[in-house]
This record gives sequence, C-alpha cells and structure tokens, in this order.
Amino acid sequence: MPIEAGVAAPDFSLPDQHGRTVRLADFAGDKHLVVMFFPFAFTSVCTGELRAVQAELPAFQNDGVQVLAVSCDSMHALRAFSDAEGLDFPLLSDFWPHGTASRAYGVFAEDKGCALRGTFVVDRSGTVRWTIVNGLPEARDLHDYAKALAAL
Repeated sequence: MPIEAGVAAPDFSLPDQHGRTVRLADFAGDKHLVVMFFPFAFTSVCTGELRAVQAELPAFQNDGVQVLAVSCDSMHALRAFSDAEGLDFPLLSDFWPHGTASRAYGVFAEDKGCALRGTFVVDRSGTVRWTIVNGLPEARDLHDYAKALAAL
C-alpha cells in the first residue's frame, strides 16, 4: 500500500543520472518536493510524462520546489535517457538494492520488478501532503501536482 498524506516521507539516498548522491533529507527545511516514481526509462508513457515535466519545469523546480524522478533503472540507463530527452532535473536510480525506495513508499510492483506511477508532494518539514498512484499504462496529470503545491 502506498504511504498516505500526513506521514513522514521515508528518507532515501540514491545516485542521480550523474552519479551524485541525492538524499531526501538534504532538502528538509529548504524546499518542497515532488517525488515521482516511474516504471522504466525509454518507454512511451514514462517518456511523455517526463517530457511534460521538463516543459513545465519552472513550476516544479525553482527556489521553493524540487522535482525528483525515481525509477529502478540503473544510473547509466538514466543518464542515457536524460541526455536523449534533454531532462534538466534529477533522475534517481533505485536499482540496488533493487527497489528499496520504491518499497518504502509502497509503490514497488513485485511482479514487474519496477516502481508504479506514484507521486508524492512532500513539504519542507518532510511530511507527505499529497499523493496519487496511477496504473502502469495511465499517465499522470501534472496540473494535479501544481494544485497540491499551491495548497502548501
């Protein structure tokens, strides 16, 4: 079961597509977060979603907000994906131990070996304030994230 609004967001420490370690706790007290779990790089729905985030990036990555996209792909696959798509935000690898962060958020699909399309808006204090989980083939609506951020 995905974690719910009102609980502390589980911390994680994951490499981004450039090999830099990103910790959720690094943003505490500084920025709100949009933590997006996605199944696989280079797939049609995921590519479309992340292109949409890039197109609207100032709404999700600015002085007060940071977007973090997480998948179980390797750091190297995420680097190739990021470069191919021109993505200017962190893509975090939950590759090893496989799916640890995805499991902590309750969005790891054991039967598929990947993260579900779970999104969590986390406030500066580290509390989850909004969440949604879409099915694997169902793209998310970015306007919902913007509304959740505006409510903070």
